[in-house]
Amino acid sequence: MLKRTLLLAGVAASLALVAPVSASESTLNRIKQSGTLKLGYRENSVPFSFTGDDRQPRGYTVDLCRIVADDIGKQLNVPKLDVRWVPVTAQSRFAALKSGEIDLECGNTTQTISRRADFDFSLMTFVDGAGLLFREGEVPTTVESLKGQRVAVVAGTTTETTLDQMIKAGKLGMLLIRVPDHDAAIKALTDKTATAYAADRTVLVTTALIRGKGQPFALAEMQFSYEPYGLMMRRDDDLRLAVDRTLARLYRSGEIGPIVKRWFEPFGKPGDALQAMFLLNGLPE
Repeated sequence: MLKRTLLLAGVAASLALVAPVSASESTLNRIKQSGTLKLGYRENSVPFSFTGDDRQPRGYTVDLCRIVADDIGKQLNVPKLDVRWVPVTAQSRFAALKSGEIDLECGNTTQTISRRADFDFSLMTFVDGAGLLFREGEVPTTVESLKGQRVAVVAGTTTETTLDQMIKAGKLGMLLIRVPDHDAAIKALTDKTATAYAADRTVLVTTALIRGKGQPFALAEMQFSYEPYGLMMRRDDDLRLAVDRTLARLYRSGEIGPIVKRWFEPFGKPGDALQAMFLLNGLPE
């Protein structure tokens, strides 16, 4: 009888380790009880979310999440909130949220209707669009010229989905080379495994400048999609409201300005679309 009891207890404990977080549990309540907030970040999505030379999380979205964490600590009256940074990938970020491995994803994740069926998203944090990066002097002049191009794209991204749909619809004749991350994509372009690299345009520019090892690249003028970024979380009205309150304040007060300047000024001034996004999302309290 004792052996059976111990066996059942062991099984229950193992199931608890892998069971998804209950949808009825409030994330803020769990954060308050544990004193811990788990933030997911991407390790090589420059300049949004990446690992710096000091091996610490860095980037535009990481900075936003640090401010969100400070505000959540004040709201919950947890002055010494333990903020834990958990690395995730384009492929693992969704499962990490569902399992409770992270509470909030601080990368450059695009909001889509299908994703919003499973997750909550904050107010928009950035707006971008998918494009193509080529080696200098090799940019096609027409969409028809893309036929037969070998294009590296990170698996699990909306860029992959968009291009795959266009290929299946006969609008593009390219071949997709799916890679795990942006470092692998720029390497494929550099060593000529791929003829092009597809991603959001801001990521293409920054990855080329930082990871391109000085090789000259050129960005094609064509844009394939609309990419509205947001901070992703489990379905939770209270947490979403807490995150949105912080973001709206940053946009409304102009505090977002220095953060944008810090991460994007070296790569060129953000366009009017981003300024309009801040204006439209700076909701009054």
